[in-house]
Amino acid sequence: MSSITLRFLAEPNTVNFGGKVHGGTVMKWIDEAGYACATSWAKRYCVTAFIGGIRFHHPIMIGDLVEVEARLAYTGTTSMNISVEVRSGDMKGGILTKTTECLIVFVSVDSHGRPLPVGPFAPGTPGEMALAERAKLHLDAARAAANPEK
Repeated sequence: MSSITLRFLAEPNTVNFGGKVHGGTVMKWIDEAGYACATSWAKRYCVTAFIGGIRFHHPIMIGDLVEVEARLAYTGTTSMNISVEVRSGDMKGGILTKTTECLIVFVSVDSHGRPLPVGPFAPGTPGEMALAERAKLHLDAARAAANPEK
């Protein structure tokens, strides 16, 4: 499975001091959806290796319907780059707005935490190809920032 969408209601126990869903809660949802997508693709346990470019566009209100969509964008030898988009909105209005987005990298590992190979992902649509290119560019930029001497 190369994508998964989680849907649920934003509950009152996720509220921050401003009366909206806490950003840390949104990051937890992102990690959970990414994990489900990565594990479904690798068919084994995966760990989060990197979360980058997280952007909060709009707050999520308590009681909103929340969708967290995780899509496989690009695979390396042992890693999976997954694009995650969070949307939310009032169910009565029927419109969900993008609230948060990011790229997250998971690594498939054995029981000792050693990386294991994953199957390659071949983008099949123009949208998937564009997403794969975006993931590669983001990954290259993150690597360059981590190693400025090279």
